[in-house]
This record gives sequence, structure tokens and C-alpha cells, in this order.
Amino acid sequence: MHNLTRDELKELMTCGSGFCVSLFMPTHRAGQEVQQDPIRFKNLLREAEDRLIAAGQQTAEGLLKPARQILSDSDFWRHQSDGLAVYLSSEVFRYYQLPLSFQELVVVSRSFHCKPLLRLANGDWHFYLLALSQHQVRLLEATAHRIGEIKLENIPRGIEEILQYYDLEERLLHARALGGRSNRATVFHGHGAENDKIKTHLLEYFRQIDEGLKSWLKNRRSPLVLAGVDYLFPIYREANTYPHLLAEGIAGNPEKLSLQELHKRALEIVEPYFLKAQQEAMDQYRQLAGSGRASDDLETVLEAAYHGQVDSLFLADGVQLWGGFDPEQKQTTQHQEAEPGDEDLLDVAARYTFLNGGSVYLVEPQQVPSGRLLAAVFRF
Repeated sequence: MHNLTRDELKELMTCGSGFCVSLFMPTHRAGQEVQQDPIRFKNLLREAEDRLIAAGQQTAEGLLKPARQILSDSDFWRHQSDGLAVYLSSEVFRYYQLPLSFQELVVVSRSFHCKPLLRLANGDWHFYLLALSQHQVRLLEATAHRIGEIKLENIPRGIEEILQYYDLEERLLHARALGGRSNRATVFHGHGAENDKIKTHLLEYFRQIDEGLKSWLKNRRSPLVLAGVDYLFPIYREANTYPHLLAEGIAGNPEKLSLQELHKRALEIVEPYFLKAQQEAMDQYRQLAGSGRASDDLETVLEAAYHGQVDSLFLADGVQLWGGFDPEQKQTTQHQEAEPGDEDLLDVAARYTFLNGGSVYLVEPQQVPSGRLLAAVFRF
């Protein structure tokens, strides 16, 4: 499995050659539905093979072979997230297990279909939550609708791991700071050598956690929320190197909160972060509509996106417009149903916008500010 970063997404958008197959399906973390996931995937592969043959690809079986090999991998299907995206070409085989519940979709064209993944780049409120407590250190991955734990082996599992190296007095102080009970009054609101010593130990410990998270969070842009006793927040921020750590955190012992409660409280923190940029872009579109600095015309937006002129792009999520776009001839064709070699023209607009540094927002169809399937704000 590949980690989905912005650089990885850009590579996917540009690495297609020959026929490219993009597969999307919802998956399940637990329950009887897990057993149905490989069956659904097998059906998607059958559909992809039919489309490849219809498009003139006589070596369809060989191209799909890497994906067929995971059909019988029971361990693979037991460890899924909420959605699976698979990309295949003569040179590429990549799959992503993601906290997004995709609609089932098969796309066979001359480039990879990446629009659904943009929900993790700009939308769906994708964020991380780091829960710090005495017995657990957990990294949680969440969207607006789901939350789940990321299994990491290279970070300490709980602050108690370092307590074994300290004397009884320090154990009591740590337990008190982390929400445990002690016969002593807490010293963390005062000053003194003991307090400074414990802070030093915690700072070094948090640096170990930060170092362990680097391989997972590298090149990611999603915000990170802290959960823990509020005294720990400034110490962790001193150790932190991830640039998207939010200033506000969830105060309290996270061991006492259910996953659902952590998710609810985290959403209250990230909501202003996510809504601000999107709302500002929507307001800008409404102000510029009809001025030449904004458009909801498909051909106009496609050409502008190709030339790097789109600053913000809104697309109706879960919708495809099949056809072709020839930037050299400035020609766009549309079809009611996908024909061999067709691309989703909304995906094409998203690809060029993203590659040229613009922001892409996938929203519910009724939320597109133009009232149509797309709306764009131009840089100039």
C-alpha cells in the first residue's frame, strides 16, 4: 500500500501511459460485510476487463493480473479502511486503503481518475488526532464522518513507558499530571526543580513521539489535533515539528473518552479551519460571477485549468461528465454514457487545477455556488 501524499497524488495524475484503470469501492473494517468485499472487487475487475477489451486492449488479463493476486489475500481484506482505490497500467500498480467510503466506480481511459482522492487533499474534513495519556499514545485518522486508529509501531505506546526509569516520587507526579490519583497536591501549577525535571523528561519523550510520526505525516497537510491533559499541550508543541498542528486541543484524559466522543469534540475544533477557506472561495465566486474572473462553463473552465488560470474550483461530488478534452485543438466532446477512452471531464478540470496549484473543493451538487456541476474562480 502507498501513503497518499500530495506529491503521490501529483505523480498519479501525470504517470499514466497507455490504458489506465482506476477502481474505487467501499470497504469494511469489521463485520460480515468484510467477506463480501473481495467479491465486489472481483466484479469490478470483470467490468474493467470488459472495458479494456472494448477499447482494443488485447492484453487486459495481464494488465489486471497484479490486482487479481490480492483477491485471495485474506489478510489484505481483513485489514481495510473505509474505501479502496486501485490504479493499474502497464507500468503502475498502486492501491490505497483510505478513510473514505467511495462509490463503486470503474474508469478505463488514458489517464488515472484521481478526483475522488482530492477529498483528502482539500475536502471531507480529513484530519489527525493525537491522543496522549499515561497508558496509550494513539494516532487517529478521521474525516467528517469517520474515525479510526492508525497502527504505528515506531512510537512509544504510553507515557508509563518512561516511568519505569524514574523513582517513586516522579511516578506520583506523572500520575497526577496525567489524570491519575496521588496523595500529593499537584506541583504542575507551581515552580521548582522537580517540576522542571519532569517537564524535561516529558519534552524528550514527546520528541520521540514526534520523530516516530514523521514517516507517516511527511508531506501531509491535514490538521493535527491534540487530546490530553492541558498541561501537556505546551510541552508537546515545543517538541512538535508537524506544521499543521492546531492551537486548540481536547483537554482531559483521552482514556476516559470514547472514540465517538473524541471524534465529536475534534470536529468542533476543525470545523472553523475547514469551512473558512471554502467559504471564502465561495464568497469570492459569487462576487466575481459574470465579471470574467469566474465561470461555470465547462469548456471555459477546462481551458483555464489547463493554462494554470484556475485559483479555486468547485465540483459536484459523485458526478461524472464523460467525454474528451483536446487542449491543443481547444476542443471538448461530451457523451451521455462513457465510451471507450472517455475521461470524466470534471476529473480533467480537477487534475489541471491541482497540478497548477489551485484548490479543488468536492461538494454536494446543491452546494456548487453556480448551481451547476462546476464553478471556478480565475487567478486573472
